[in-house]
Amino acid sequence: MVSCNTEECEKIWLKRIRNLAGFMGMILPWVSLLGAILVARTDGVPEDFWETLSISATYYITPPLVGILTTAAVVLICYKGYEKRDDLVTTISGVFGLMIVLFPCKCPAAGSIVGFFQIPVDISNIIHCASAVMFFVLLAYNSMFLFTLGESDTKQKRIKNIIYRVCAIGMLCAMVLMPLPIHFFAKTFIVEAIALTFFGVSWLVKGEVFGILSDDDSEQ
Repeated sequence: MVSCNTEECEKIWLKRIRNLAGFMGMILPWVSLLGAILVARTDGVPEDFWETLSISATYYITPPLVGILTTAAVVLICYKGYEKRDDLVTTISGVFGLMIVLFPCKCPAAGSIVGFFQIPVDISNIIHCASAVMFFVLLAYNSMFLFTLGESDTKQKRIKNIIYRVCAIGMLCAMVLMPLPIHFFAKTFIVEAIALTFFGVSWLVKGEVFGILSDDDSEQ
């Protein structure tokens, strides 16, 4: 059995945590959608549910959102970066992730009193939307300004920095698109799926799941 020293073990553990977070972000939209489709085939869904579909709306009819997002949020809260600011940003991101689950959105499937704290749906929706915005803003900040840190100046590191910045901009653009008066089928779901895909790619690249981008030089 091959052993590793403390520093090497910590690096391996960080990579696994990053890959886990990225993987959960990537699968969340599609597992939630699959769960909603399966429920709809047997129990049906409220009118306009698909037209206004969002990942958050699946909370009311299928469990993937709660299970996956809660797990991802806990991973972010427990994530230990190289510096205190890494810990702070990811911890606050995780808290907002939990708030997304604890305070459900308003949608055709929602009742008048919702969520863990059983509060009026309009109030819950405000907290939910604000939490979702802050969740993605902090994740974009992390990808843009923290993942790009490091002393390494190799070709792989430069490529990864480009990917991190593209992912950060992608998440922010998705958030900007959300409130614009542009309407199309399942707009919210599509925008959320795009944002989560950028998040997932960023964390998977940071976790060096793509071997071609692996860089043995030290980086933050």
